[in-house]
Parts: sequence; C-alpha cells; structure tokens
Amino acid sequence: MSILDHKIDFAVVLSVAKANPNGDPLNGNRPRQNYDGYGEISDVALKRKIRNRLQDMGESIFVQSNDRKLDSFHSLRERAEANPELGKIFKSKEGSSEEFARMACQEWMDVRSFGQVFAFKAVGKGAGVSVGVRGPVSIHTAISVLPIDITSMQITKSVNSEPGSEKGSDTMGMKHRVDFGVYVFKGSINTQLAEKTGFTNEDAAKIREALISLFENDVSSARPDGSMEVHKVYWWEHNSKLGKYSSAKVHRSLEVKPKENVNTVDKSFDTHYECILTPLEGLEVQEYAGL
Repeated sequence: MSILDHKIDFAVVLSVAKANPNGDPLNGNRPRQNYDGYGEISDVALKRKIRNRLQDMGESIFVQSNDRKLDSFHSLRERAEANPELGKIFKSKEGSSEEFARMACQEWMDVRSFGQVFAFKAVGKGAGVSVGVRGPVSIHTAISVLPIDITSMQITKSVNSEPGSEKGSDTMGMKHRVDFGVYVFKGSINTQLAEKTGFTNEDAAKIREALISLFENDVSSARPDGSMEVHKVYWWEHNSKLGKYSSAKVHRSLEVKPKENVNTVDKSFDTHYECILTPLEGLEVQEYAGL
C-alpha cells in the first residue's frame, strides 16, 4: 500500500428531517445551534460516525463506542495494552514515544486518520505513556445552510423504572428535533501528516466510502432510520503534496443555497436546494451521491 502522495479536500451535503442530529448536553440535549440560529453538528460527532462506518467495513478502530465495541475491553488503556508490542512499552521505562506512535498508527485506522492522544498514568512498576499523534484527516463542524426550526415535545413513561417508586407512570420528559435542515461540512487530508502516520491512498478511499454511507447503521430514537441522509459528497484530489489551491479556496468553490420561488411547505433537498460549483483551473472534482 502506498502512502498518500497528494492533497485531498472534500465536502459533504446532508439533510436532517424530524431528527436530532447532535444534541447539546449543556442545553437540555436540544439540537446544537449557534447564536445566529444556524444548526451545528460537531466535528467530534462526525468523526464518531466515520469511525462506526469504518468499523462496519471491517477496519480496526481504537476509539470504539461502548454500544458498538467488538472486544471485551472496558477502556482505551486495556485495548492499547492488549497489543503485544504496545504492551511491552507499558511495562518498560525505556520505550520510545515515536515507536509507540508508529505501532499504534499501524494497528488502528482511526489513529492514523484522525490522530489520538495516549495519556495513561503509570501503574505498579510499569511506565506511564504520554504520546500525541496528529492525524492527516481534519473535519470542520457541519453548519446548516439556513437557520433551523427546533420542535420540542413532552413525553411520558408508561411504567415506573424502580419498584416502590413514588412517581407515577406519567413521569414527564422532553424530546427535541430539527423539523428540516440541510447541513454542509468540509474537510481535508494533509500529505505531510499522512507520511508520519502511514495513511495510504487506500485509507483515503475508505474514508470517502464512509462519507458516502455516513448514516447507514446509525439508528437511534433521536435519529430514526431515514431521517438523516447524505445527498452529495464532493472529492477534490490535487496533483501535488501541497495542492494547487488552499483548502479554504477549494471549499469556497462549493455553494449550497435554497432555490428561488419554490414552495416552502413541503420541504426537501431536491426541490428546495441547489449546489453550485465554481470550477478551479487544473483541479477536477469528483461528485458522489449518498446511499
């Protein structure tokens, strides 16, 4: 497998219909929203979904969520120590940080893609580990094209959770959702960092496939099946390590906006939004439809 030898930029256009794409724990788990009313999906949430898709594709993932983990480890330290070579470094005080990072990148795709901070304190006679890995794949926060409308509804429980509870079965709760919104997020893959982590051209293709199918197998009560959909993935591959244009200029070449003079009652991406690409000389873009 060949190390990535050319810069890549990408952008993803997605829609949300009657779902909570990313709840804010500091605001009652309401969908994230900035002060101007535009919806947001954090880069951390997007990377979580990419990790899940890569895991579904059979890739080895270090940061596995508890409800999807494929092993019996209960912490990141346990997963790291289970690797024979990394385990030796945990037990030795002479281990190299560079060697630890190299083996971790070789073992787990999410580490060589997004990077990882390994910060584990010393236990017993073993050595502590403090290693930072910078990954080549960077992702921006997703922002909605227009301000979003949030609907909140009160819900009740039909049963008591604990025997002898004094609360009745009509205990109240709240659920929040975005009625409809189109979001865009952008990202890049840096060749200099790819060389350091061993990120390959094949890895880049897998990231692209994960973006195209981002919301497959991502069902929850807040995000019912079919409520979140990837519509477009734009993929720019430069012909050099540094790229012909800056990532900012490449990302600005894509404009997603609402169409004029359309019916605003029955909202949908195809009838209400358009994607406009400004060609950049010497840089072609590949366009993919979401699953």
